[in-house]
Amino acid sequence: MENKGQIKILVVDDEKVHRFMLTSLLGEWGWQVEEADDGSTAVAAVERGPFDAILMDVRMTAMDGMEALQRINAINPAIPVVIMTAYSSVDSAVEAIKMGAHDYLTKPLDFERLRQTLEAATQHKRQADNNGPLLDVLDQDCGIIGNSRPMRELWELILRVASSEANILITGESGTGKELVAAALHRKSQRADGPLVKVNCAALAENLLESELFGHEKGAFTGADRRREGRFVQADHGTLFLDEIGETSPAMQAKLLRVLQEHELQRVGGQETVRIDVRIIAATNRDLEKEVAAGRFREDLYYRLNVVVLNMPALRDRQGDVPLLADYFLKRFAEKNRRQVKGITPECMDLLTRYPWPGNVRELENSIERGVILMRGEYLDVGGLPLALQRWAGDNAMPPGESEEPATLRDAERLLIVKTLEETGGNRSETARRLQITRKTLLSKIKSYNIE
Repeated sequence: MENKGQIKILVVDDEKVHRFMLTSLLGEWGWQVEEADDGSTAVAAVERGPFDAILMDVRMTAMDGMEALQRINAINPAIPVVIMTAYSSVDSAVEAIKMGAHDYLTKPLDFERLRQTLEAATQHKRQADNNGPLLDVLDQDCGIIGNSRPMRELWELILRVASSEANILITGESGTGKELVAAALHRKSQRADGPLVKVNCAALAENLLESELFGHEKGAFTGADRRREGRFVQADHGTLFLDEIGETSPAMQAKLLRVLQEHELQRVGGQETVRIDVRIIAATNRDLEKEVAAGRFREDLYYRLNVVVLNMPALRDRQGDVPLLADYFLKRFAEKNRRQVKGITPECMDLLTRYPWPGNVRELENSIERGVILMRGEYLDVGGLPLALQRWAGDNAMPPGESEEPATLRDAERLLIVKTLEETGGNRSETARRLQITRKTLLSKIKSYNIE
């Protein structure tokens, strides 16, 4: 049985047998479970403290599930509520989804679908719990956040190569956070006490980039009224990060190659040779092997740069990290903008984890920042996200799944009665007491289920 640790689920149903059966089943699956016998009891339970998910029937006598859903959302809209309803009342369930329910299940319940739905509803909580120590290390040390397999493998490789003097090439799409990998490599290296100097090679024209990297002498060109040291010299005994190295011209590539080979340079307009001790970390969103084959990037420079290659995965390839990143950005921007923010609604988090993020982590960061600035309540919801995400959600709505072979509630109830009878040694009075039903009801069910 999987240990689901501290995840707490509230089961709300006014039928004792069904409620007890569900409580026992969820407990067997490893969750902590509390019970409520009607909607008003559920609302009171939520007022006392938070739950990680709520499994609630629609039809109840004292307060039905629809009214309870509204009240629960008013107290804490970040709690995912899964509605249970008869197949004939699907319209009510659809209405519940519009009111903010996370999902709905039809009776008789498909228990595999029940498990999957609750696991999806509590995914955010489980990832945060599982990620604890790793998140602390990565977040506090260098801002790299993730617990997915690609990120764990990347982090392990960073720790292995950081202490070397090898030049490193970081690949990956724009917006994935390649500059954070460069910062982590520097901080974990023997050069951590030296400077980390960053240059975006795509942001400057060729003549300006040459002066930026190598420096210039007074009078080297119009406006050069004094000598200026370049970024190579500024990074001496430290690390130079050359971002978007694939955007440099062939002429600049030749000059960079010479510096990497000789560990010396000349300022623009000067004759003096300057010795340097710099480790190079370069990054690109281009496929440099294809650029070499096309004659747009020097092969000798390419092999100088990619002694070790680290690939920063696209966000769509580590979708499980989205809740961690979203929470991190939410807290950061709430503090920056002095906003009181409690969390992200389940519907919003569901959209964030399903969206393919073509702009990667940078797009997610910008989306959360926009949401925090525009949000009116204490929880970030879908309405605070960019319109492009909202339109995508409308075009990619997920219909409720259907099971071909559902396990019925009667099956589960029969198994529960059999198990309890075994535990009590066949004592029917004790079995009825544990199941919280009368002895007469138990005898009727034993006959109905043909239990020997």
